[in-house]
Amino acid sequence: MGVFFYCYAGVGSTAPWVIGNAIGETGLSSILQIGIAYASGIVFAICFCSATSGGHFSPGITIAFCLFKGFPKVKGLRYIAAQILGGYVACLLIYVQYKHLLDQAEGAMVLAGTFSELQFTPSGPAGIFGLYLLPGAKIGQVFLNEFVTDVMLAVVIWGAIDPTNILVPPQAAPWVIALGYAVAIWGFAFPGLAANAARDVGGRLAALTIYGRQASGGPYAALAALTNIPATMVGVLLYELFLADSQRVLPKASMEYIRVHKNHGCLHDHSLDRRNSSSTSDSEKNAMAIAEA
Repeated sequence: MGVFFYCYAGVGSTAPWVIGNAIGETGLSSILQIGIAYASGIVFAICFCSATSGGHFSPGITIAFCLFKGFPKVKGLRYIAAQILGGYVACLLIYVQYKHLLDQAEGAMVLAGTFSELQFTPSGPAGIFGLYLLPGAKIGQVFLNEFVTDVMLAVVIWGAIDPTNILVPPQAAPWVIALGYAVAIWGFAFPGLAANAARDVGGRLAALTIYGRQASGGPYAALAALTNIPATMVGVLLYELFLADSQRVLPKASMEYIRVHKNHGCLHDHSLDRRNSSSTSDSEKNAMAIAEA
């Protein structure tokens, strides 16, 4: 659900921007609005879903948890599959909701003679869902833009969830992470930015479902889907080496956050123990009744 929130908010704000440009209607959206929308989706995802998933809304972050925090690898694979599915479903829903306007946009592009040229670019309807290179962009420069931006995002995320970071209590983490994504989109989306492998792969699969194999994205598809993962590892490693400090004490807010989660687990285990104890007692009673009979 977390990636669904993120994609539904961000892609839903991208759709009117692309459609408006295609049909000549200004003011339907903007890069500012898109950045705010993605940031809002991040806040929704963390606030409403992290208590269940632990805040795993990106394959890169999930893999980082597996490598640096001992998160179970099989569970991590399930999380990544769920993340991609969330992005896929969000994009398909947005396509259905905007279908009439998308048809109008495609018709306007056909009349203008730009449909075949722009359809599978960031300016075309397919670019709402799948991520594509700008015409004339050099893939090496796009890779650099993606990698550096993703490293920055990883440092921000890892720092925001560091329980010893006194300046970012748990209640502020969603807003700090959201602001990081907004800054990334405002400043670096135009050269080409995925920022989340689940957003890219989920959206790419949706584009393939809607438009067929032409929507594959070519060599850029691999760059957009995979670059975020090693970049996230580099960002996390940079934080762990140069910014993390094992001698810092846990602030009160972080201790409360950890205590609540630990007590939730204890209560869950206690309820299981009680149910097991109850079922055992019932079994013993049944056995005694049979013996007496």
